[in-house]
Amino acid sequence: MKAFVHEFGELKIKEMPDPTADKGEVVVKLRTAGLNRRDLYIPNRRGPEKEALILGSDGAGVIEAIGDDVTNVKVGEEVIINPALRWNKNSDAPPEGFDILGMPDHGTFAEKIAISAEQVEKKPSYLTWEESGVLSLSGLTGYRALFTKGQLTEHDTVFIPGAGSGVATFLILFAKSRGAKVIVTSRSVEKRKQALAIGADQAIDTNSDWLEELEGETIDLVIDSVGRATFNRSLNVLKKGGRIVTFGATTEDTIEFNLRAFFYGQYQLFGSTMGSREELLALIELMEYQKIRPVVDRTYSLDQTLEAFNYLEDHNNFGKVSIVMDK
Repeated sequence: MKAFVHEFGELKIKEMPDPTADKGEVVVKLRTAGLNRRDLYIPNRRGPEKEALILGSDGAGVIEAIGDDVTNVKVGEEVIINPALRWNKNSDAPPEGFDILGMPDHGTFAEKIAISAEQVEKKPSYLTWEESGVLSLSGLTGYRALFTKGQLTEHDTVFIPGAGSGVATFLILFAKSRGAKVIVTSRSVEKRKQALAIGADQAIDTNSDWLEELEGETIDLVIDSVGRATFNRSLNVLKKGGRIVTFGATTEDTIEFNLRAFFYGQYQLFGSTMGSREELLALIELMEYQKIRPVVDRTYSLDQTLEAFNYLEDHNNFGKVSIVMDK
């Protein structure tokens, strides 16, 4: 089968053996996959002296084969991939053995994948293949950050720096479905317009004076995945006793902040990453009830995956980037 791999320091399309379903596994013939910023970082994390690894965490397709003792799905069923491996029940932190699909396990940038039957869920029927293939990682990350950790309510105002990322678009959609007020930032005029178009109540320039732009608006919850470039600015607009959830660091991992000001402000800081199967099922239920559709910015063929990497690396996207296997 054709796959997009990282091999000995190189990203390329390569022919790989067709997978087979062992006991408890299924083979999914993939229709689409979703590109995530995590995929961009894996080559550096692996280093150059490694054999071929199929990248990719998100995906959707059709069950092609099932192994022994598989009872939850049948051949021919349409499914999405849950990339949060071995995390079933909601818990304060991932359990021992948790990994994200795509490293060290082979991922979804391929025509087929063999995976535990516990890692697939029925595809929401109202979603297209492109929408389904980009759902799980970003949607689950956003759901846990916003609801499980952030405890968002309909009375809250949530502040989201960096409006263009895939997770940010899910955050906007989810928060508005709960009835919360949503304020986002972006350096891009076009992305600010797009954020408003999908439901954000206010979109401000990242380079502006946030306090001046907010004009006294009370921020109950900040969801920050940018890191060093925005963390202290986010704290500065958060109300006393407010909540800040961080799940990423697209700028730098290490930050400095005034600890005394932090504890005098009685702020609450939460770390979050991905989520459990229990949360994924709750996310799917919410999306189906509200008919929420993932924002798909651009679609590439499997042969164009390297081009898709370059597009995402340049922060050009608003929403998700989809990889289609048979485009």
